[in-house]
Amino acid sequence: MPSLMGPPLICNCIRRRRHDREYWSPLVAERSCPISSKYVNSDTYLIFKNLEDLNPKTKELLHEGTVIPAHPLALTADHKLDVARQRLLTRYYMASGAGGIAIGVHTTQFQIRDPKIGLYRKVLELAIEEIDKADLDRPFIKVAGVSGPTNQAVSEAKICAELGYDIVLVSTNGLGDWPEEALLERTRKIAEVIPVFGFYLQPAVGGKVLSFDFWKAFAEIENVQAIKMAPFNRYQTLEVVRAVCESSRCDDIALYSGNDDNIVNDLLTTYRIMVNGKPVSKDIVGGLLGHWAVWTNKAVEQLDTIKKAKRSGSFIPAELLTLNVAVTDSNAAFFDAANNFHGCIAGIHEVLYRQGILKGIWCLDEKEGLSPGQKEEIDRVYKDYPELNDDAFVKDNVEKWMKDL
Repeated sequence: MPSLMGPPLICNCIRRRRHDREYWSPLVAERSCPISSKYVNSDTYLIFKNLEDLNPKTKELLHEGTVIPAHPLALTADHKLDVARQRLLTRYYMASGAGGIAIGVHTTQFQIRDPKIGLYRKVLELAIEEIDKADLDRPFIKVAGVSGPTNQAVSEAKICAELGYDIVLVSTNGLGDWPEEALLERTRKIAEVIPVFGFYLQPAVGGKVLSFDFWKAFAEIENVQAIKMAPFNRYQTLEVVRAVCESSRCDDIALYSGNDDNIVNDLLTTYRIMVNGKPVSKDIVGGLLGHWAVWTNKAVEQLDTIKKAKRSGSFIPAELLTLNVAVTDSNAAFFDAANNFHGCIAGIHEVLYRQGILKGIWCLDEKEGLSPGQKEEIDRVYKDYPELNDDAFVKDNVEKWMKDL
């Protein structure tokens, strides 16, 4: 790092603007970097002027809480990308009233990063194109997943920033043997590129158990804007909430449920944590969920009902506690809880296939599919909880969404 007293470092950057965010993009010719008080290596790809800031309207929505479905991957029968259906999925989520999408995440299938498959950038581009084309008159949070060792995750973060994503969901899948400090340092490197959405991923699908001290240190990273808690464990979820409340950035971080086994109760609960003898209140304001990849229009309605109930300041209606059981039961079928989540992605695909959004339930790994009995379980929850599905909404609109695809 050069001395601040020395000459300005030469870097190949020029200031541009994309999707309400300022960034620096490479040129062929080198120029003196005009970033005030910032010195970067010449191979740095993107440097943000205000790393800590999301677009104000985006940040407001993030903290108010919204529905962010995890975006699946649409494939053809020969396991190639189905571009038309991939675009259709994004249109469905926008039309459903979701407040954003998360793509390049577990539900999108981590294998898209395999060089032999090479779909990571492509699916991110398709989603951005559809969001731009929609020209929504409301904020829409664009989340993209980053994964792998530090160099890979930082490289992916740069792609996300270049394409116009607001924030990256930082996964620890495949890093189960990394010490916590190494994971924290990896996050700090990513946070130098783009705002961070933390992610507590359950071990059953590639995550690892992380300590209270880890999450407290994680919350202190300046550019962490939100945390998705998906350990599928009440104790571990509580630890994250406590850690954030005890950090100096409690008010700066939005908490989101990723606990598909307890969605409604997560959203209903106000945590009161004692910090230095004083109570600190913290809510899980929204969800970034694979479960919300289906029946999304109804999920938007459910979150609105929950918010109204909490704002009323009165007792929580008993029917919302009953709703939690129904949603959890449905998720058990979709995610194949009976078989340790083996069919969790195929189960999501099955629902979207029944609705006519996908042409099939194919996954990149040909061994992935519905477990024995899972189809019958999905039949059952369709029958038992007809009020939870948005099949009529999809039927009324799918032809319109399919235009020009």
